[in-house]
Amino acid sequence: MDKKALRRAIGEKKSALTAEQIENRSRILAEKLFETPQYRDCHSLYAYLSFNQEVRTNPIIERAWADGKRVAVPKVIGKDMVFIWIDNYDALGPGYYGITEPIADGPVADDKTALVLMPGLAFDPAGHRVGYGGGFYDRFLEAEPNHPLVALCYDFQMFDHLDVEAHDIPVDVVITDDQSIR
Repeated sequence: MDKKALRRAIGEKKSALTAEQIENRSRILAEKLFETPQYRDCHSLYAYLSFNQEVRTNPIIERAWADGKRVAVPKVIGKDMVFIWIDNYDALGPGYYGITEPIADGPVADDKTALVLMPGLAFDPAGHRVGYGGGFYDRFLEAEPNHPLVALCYDFQMFDHLDVEAHDIPVDVVITDDQSIR
Protein backbone atom coordinates (compact mmCIF):
# COMPACT_ATOMS: atom_id res chain seq x y z
CA MET A 1 0.00 0.00 0.00
CA ASP A 2 1.47 3.38 -0.92
CA LYS A 3 1.72 6.13 1.69
CA LYS A 4 -1.22 8.10 0.31
CA ALA A 5 -3.53 5.06 0.47
CA LEU A 6 -2.17 4.12 3.87
CA ARG A 7 -2.81 7.62 5.22
CA ARG A 8 -6.37 7.50 3.88
CA ALA A 9 -7.09 4.02 5.31
CA ILE A 10 -5.72 4.85 8.78
CA GLY A 11 -7.48 8.21 8.73
CA GLU A 12 -10.80 6.47 8.10
CA LYS A 13 -10.23 4.05 10.99
CA LYS A 14 -9.22 6.85 13.34
CA SER A 15 -12.25 8.91 12.31
CA ALA A 16 -14.50 5.97 13.20
CA LEU A 17 -13.31 5.99 16.83
CA THR A 18 -15.68 7.49 19.37
CA ALA A 19 -14.45 9.99 21.94
CA GLU A 20 -14.88 7.33 24.62
CA GLN A 21 -12.81 4.81 22.65
CA ILE A 22 -10.04 7.37 22.17
CA GLU A 23 -9.97 8.20 25.89
CA ASN A 24 -10.04 4.53 26.97
CA ARG A 25 -7.34 3.45 24.52
CA SER A 26 -5.22 6.48 25.40
CA ARG A 27 -5.46 5.60 29.10
CA ILE A 28 -4.26 2.05 28.40
CA LEU A 29 -1.37 3.35 26.31
CA ALA A 30 -0.36 5.89 28.95
CA GLU A 31 -0.26 3.22 31.65
CA LYS A 32 1.92 1.02 29.43
CA LEU A 33 4.23 3.95 28.75
CA PHE A 34 4.64 4.71 32.48
CA GLU A 35 5.88 1.12 33.00
CA THR A 36 8.70 1.42 30.44
CA PRO A 37 12.31 2.08 31.43
CA GLN A 38 12.37 4.83 28.80
CA TYR A 39 9.75 6.78 30.76
CA ARG A 40 10.98 5.87 34.24
CA ASP A 41 14.58 6.84 33.44
CA CYS A 42 13.97 10.09 31.57
CA HIS A 43 14.41 13.50 33.15
CA SER A 44 12.56 15.26 30.35
CA LEU A 45 9.72 14.38 28.01
CA TYR A 46 9.25 15.82 24.53
CA ALA A 47 5.57 15.12 23.85
CA TYR A 48 3.38 15.98 20.90
CA LEU A 49 0.05 17.66 21.61
CA SER A 50 -2.80 15.47 20.41
CA PHE A 51 -4.67 16.52 17.31
CA ASN A 52 -7.93 15.05 16.00
CA GLN A 53 -8.10 11.35 16.91
CA GLU A 54 -4.48 10.90 17.96
CA VAL A 55 -3.61 9.14 21.20
CA ARG A 56 -4.25 11.69 23.95
CA THR A 57 -1.04 13.03 25.47
CA ASN A 58 -2.38 15.55 28.00
CA PRO A 59 -2.65 12.90 30.76
CA ILE A 60 0.92 11.81 29.98
CA ILE A 61 2.16 15.38 30.16
CA GLU A 62 0.35 15.94 33.46
CA ARG A 63 1.81 12.74 34.92
CA ALA A 64 5.30 13.77 33.77
CA TRP A 65 4.91 17.09 35.59
CA ALA A 66 3.67 15.26 38.69
CA ASP A 67 6.67 12.93 38.45
CA GLY A 68 9.03 15.93 38.42
CA LYS A 69 9.99 15.65 34.76
CA ARG A 70 10.43 18.66 32.49
CA VAL A 71 8.09 18.75 29.51
CA ALA A 72 8.55 20.29 26.09
CA VAL A 73 6.17 20.29 23.14
CA PRO A 74 6.80 20.96 19.44
CA LYS A 75 6.51 24.24 17.62
CA VAL A 76 6.92 24.61 13.87
CA ILE A 77 9.10 27.53 12.86
CA GLY A 78 9.47 27.77 9.10
CA LYS A 79 10.28 24.29 7.81
CA ASP A 80 11.73 23.13 11.11
CA MET A 81 10.34 21.95 14.42
CA VAL A 82 11.74 22.84 17.83
CA PHE A 83 10.62 21.74 21.26
CA ILE A 84 9.66 24.47 23.72
CA TRP A 85 9.63 23.94 27.50
CA ILE A 86 6.20 24.33 29.09
CA ASP A 87 5.06 24.01 32.69
CA ASN A 88 1.35 24.56 32.07
CA TYR A 89 -1.12 24.79 29.23
CA ASP A 90 -1.54 28.57 29.43
CA ALA A 91 1.43 29.05 27.10
CA LEU A 92 -0.30 27.21 24.23
CA GLY A 93 -2.46 28.35 21.34
CA PRO A 94 -3.36 27.44 17.77
CA GLY A 95 -0.33 26.99 15.53
CA TYR A 96 0.81 25.17 12.42
CA TYR A 97 -2.25 23.79 10.56
CA GLY A 98 -4.38 24.60 13.62
CA ILE A 99 -2.43 22.20 15.84
CA THR A 100 -1.91 23.46 19.38
CA GLU A 101 1.63 24.61 20.04
CA PRO A 102 3.50 27.09 22.25
CA ILE A 103 2.73 30.74 21.55
CA ALA A 104 6.28 31.84 22.37
CA ASP A 105 9.40 30.76 20.48
CA GLY A 106 11.21 29.84 23.68
CA PRO A 107 12.65 28.71 25.90
CA VAL A 108 13.92 26.07 23.49
CA ALA A 109 14.28 22.66 25.13
CA ASP A 110 17.87 21.59 25.56
CA ASP A 111 17.86 18.02 26.89
CA LYS A 112 19.62 16.04 24.15
CA THR A 113 18.53 12.75 25.75
CA ALA A 114 14.88 13.58 26.52
CA LEU A 115 12.33 10.87 25.79
CA VAL A 116 10.50 11.76 22.57
CA LEU A 117 6.93 10.57 22.03
CA MET A 118 6.60 10.03 18.29
CA PRO A 119 3.32 10.62 16.53
CA GLY A 120 2.56 8.75 13.35
CA LEU A 121 -0.04 7.07 11.21
CA ALA A 122 1.46 3.60 10.95
CA PHE A 123 4.23 1.57 12.56
CA ASP A 124 5.85 -1.84 12.21
CA PRO A 125 7.69 -4.16 14.63
CA ALA A 126 11.08 -2.85 13.45
CA GLY A 127 10.08 0.63 14.65
CA HIS A 128 9.54 2.07 11.19
CA ARG A 129 6.86 4.70 10.94
CA VAL A 130 4.81 6.55 8.40
CA GLY A 131 4.22 10.09 9.59
CA TYR A 132 1.95 12.80 8.35
CA GLY A 133 4.25 13.80 5.50
CA GLY A 134 5.94 16.95 6.81
CA GLY A 135 9.23 15.32 7.80
CA PHE A 136 9.50 17.50 10.92
CA TYR A 137 10.44 14.71 13.33
CA ASP A 138 12.94 13.15 10.91
CA ARG A 139 14.71 16.50 10.47
CA PHE A 140 14.68 17.16 14.21
CA LEU A 141 16.07 13.70 15.01
CA GLU A 142 18.72 13.93 12.34
CA ALA A 143 20.06 16.97 14.21
CA GLU A 144 19.54 15.37 17.65
CA PRO A 145 20.04 11.61 17.26
CA ASN A 146 20.46 10.55 20.91
CA HIS A 147 16.86 10.69 22.06
CA PRO A 148 15.06 7.51 23.11
CA LEU A 149 11.98 7.27 20.87
CA VAL A 150 8.64 5.76 21.86
CA ALA A 151 5.51 5.61 19.72
CA LEU A 152 2.01 5.09 21.06
CA CYS A 153 -0.55 3.78 18.61
CA TYR A 154 -3.87 2.04 18.26
CA ASP A 155 -3.66 -1.63 17.29
CA PHE A 156 -4.93 -0.94 13.76
CA GLN A 157 -1.96 1.35 13.14
CA MET A 158 0.45 -1.58 13.46
CA PHE A 159 1.57 -3.35 10.26
CA ASP A 160 3.82 -6.34 9.66
CA HIS A 161 6.11 -4.29 7.43
CA LEU A 162 6.30 -0.72 6.18
CA ASP A 163 8.33 0.48 3.23
CA VAL A 164 10.45 3.37 4.38
CA GLU A 165 12.96 5.74 2.88
CA ALA A 166 16.61 6.12 3.86
CA HIS A 167 15.95 9.33 5.84
CA ASP A 168 13.14 7.76 7.94
CA ILE A 169 14.28 7.30 11.53
CA PRO A 170 12.82 4.28 13.36
CA VAL A 171 11.55 4.45 16.93
CA ASP A 172 13.01 2.32 19.72
CA VAL A 173 9.68 1.10 21.10
CA VAL A 174 6.16 0.91 19.69
CA ILE A 175 3.38 0.47 22.25
CA THR A 176 -0.09 -0.51 21.07
CA ASP A 177 -3.28 -0.63 23.04
CA ASP A 178 -3.24 -4.44 22.80
CA GLN A 179 0.49 -5.28 23.08
CA SER A 180 3.97 -3.82 23.29
CA ILE A 181 6.18 -4.41 20.29
CA ARG A 182 9.99 -4.27 20.13
